[in-house]
Amino acid sequence: MPEPTNGAVCANPPISQRIIQLGSCYENDIIALRRHFHQNPELSAHETQTSERLCAELDALGVEYRRISGPRPEGQRTERDEFIGTGIIATIRGDAPGAYDDQGKPARRIALRTDIDALPITERTEAPFASQNEGVMHACGHDCHMAMMLGAVRMLNEMKACLRGEVRIIFQPAEEISIGARDMIAAGALDGVDAIYGAHIWSEVDAGTFSCEPGPRMANTDWFRIDIQGVSAHGSMPHKGVDAIVIAAEIIDTIQTIVSRRTSPFEPVVITIGEIHGGTARNIMAGSAYLTGTVRTWHQDVRDRIADRMERIAGKTAHAMGAEITFTFEAGNPAVVNDPVCAKAARTAVCEVLGENAVSLYEGTLAGEDFAEYLRLIPGVFVFVGARNPAVGAEHPQHSCYYTIDESALAKGAMVAAQWACDMLA
Repeated sequence: MPEPTNGAVCANPPISQRIIQLGSCYENDIIALRRHFHQNPELSAHETQTSERLCAELDALGVEYRRISGPRPEGQRTERDEFIGTGIIATIRGDAPGAYDDQGKPARRIALRTDIDALPITERTEAPFASQNEGVMHACGHDCHMAMMLGAVRMLNEMKACLRGEVRIIFQPAEEISIGARDMIAAGALDGVDAIYGAHIWSEVDAGTFSCEPGPRMANTDWFRIDIQGVSAHGSMPHKGVDAIVIAAEIIDTIQTIVSRRTSPFEPVVITIGEIHGGTARNIMAGSAYLTGTVRTWHQDVRDRIADRMERIAGKTAHAMGAEITFTFEAGNPAVVNDPVCAKAARTAVCEVLGENAVSLYEGTLAGEDFAEYLRLIPGVFVFVGARNPAVGAEHPQHSCYYTIDESALAKGAMVAAQWACDMLA
């Protein structure tokens, strides 16, 4: 991919100056949008009212869009024949000279993506705009992502005369359950797209700074379940049965040796048990139990070995104690790996609108993101937008019931996305 020029089109005044002006102008609106979405969260694949509000905002701006619903195309059918139905693909068409050829094909087409779903968490922040949907919370920042994206859309829509090509905006549902990106791709979200930008508000990066390094940024994300079949017995007669709960506890300990003793200490690996279920009554030895969890790895060769090692260790542990297991391993999303050219353009965009001091260095995270599905097909960049500021209580991690952000980061995030889009089309 050729490297973009920086603001070469519509350079009087420079694009970056116009974006800075618009960022200041729209900052309060962006914050208000974030608070609206935060107050009205919806779970993955159920983002109906969220989608309606996004469409209303696009309608008010006169930005064309289509909603993603109905049957999947032939050859892309899965166990779910229908799309989720809450995704949106919007388009901003540039008016700069050379934006389109005689056949109406854009000189370049780049995409900006945001996710829109919330989590099954009961909010404890006591913010005046706290969730009104009991048991559901924007505890990962997708409310911020939508607000920043709508801010970027406003900026780009006012700057169409500077856009030499086309900007596609992807409002993606169901990121938290790792199926939304695949749906949007199946619906044609990447058709004809040259590069893609995504961003995540992030609690481990200081507010006002941005991390846009090339290479691996987020982990391979996989899932597993271990079903244990023992023999139930009276709780007072343990020698008459095979205790599935005791065996589950032993398996939890032994599979952690994959991290501590079977993997190089220089290689990041996480195996987390998220659920353990077993037993029916306090005086009955459990005859069955199951564990579920997630595996996070950085490199593909380690990822390829983990499932076999887990199954062998769990199986032999159970067998030694008189039980059998059924092991299920589900491959999730691959690692998020930033393209060097797109990452360099993101760093340049940060410097153009915020200055070099806004560039942060962050080692990456073993959290996962289905933005990786887009990067499997086209080059792109995933940027961490800093939101950490203990002075305003923004110090809790993603997925915490106390999660909040420094809202001064929002307009900055919108500005960087808009600048990246302009530079990539220039």
